[in-house]
Amino acid sequence: MTSPAALSPAEASARLEEFTVIDVRAPGEYASGHVPGALNVPLDRLPEGVPALKSASARGPLLVVCASGVRSTRACEILADADIDAATLSGGTSAWERDGHGLDRPAGTRAVWPMERQVRFAAGSLVVAGLLAGRRLPVARWLSAGIGAGLIYSAVSGTCGMAAALSKLPHNRAPHSATDLDATLEALQR
Repeated sequence: MTSPAALSPAEASARLEEFTVIDVRAPGEYASGHVPGALNVPLDRLPEGVPALKSASARGPLLVVCASGVRSTRACEILADADIDAATLSGGTSAWERDGHGLDRPAGTRAVWPMERQVRFAAGSLVVAGLLAGRRLPVARWLSAGIGAGLIYSAVSGTCGMAAALSKLPHNRAPHSATDLDATLEALQR
């Protein structure tokens, strides 16, 4: 499999009107700031969005975005398996904003840490907790070993079970005013 085309924030910004922009972050991350015009189809829900994304790609190119480029690259691979061409934004919304491009932030939303940061925080906390608890109860050290093994598996497989679990937390879900996935997929079909 070939790597998806990757556009720098400057390249993407210059051509933004050409693209249907798909943000694959968790709804809470999306609501805290996204590339202008981006539609939210979370990575864990991407397979159910494939038919709508195929329709959208028939009308023009897709640009897939996440916080850093990791999830969007994975999304492009999933789309490629479904014969849908898509490009990814190098460095994600972090690079987009760092390069001086604005993000759309719906009124009344609060900032949510990017998923990679949430995973690092949760994994680090669990490792430290396992080591500290292991001073009194040696079997608790297995928690640290399990988290370490999970991180290795995540790196090798390109998936992250902890991110999938964290995306279900209330602060990572879209606010009630946000468009739901069904409406987004319907809009992509038009």
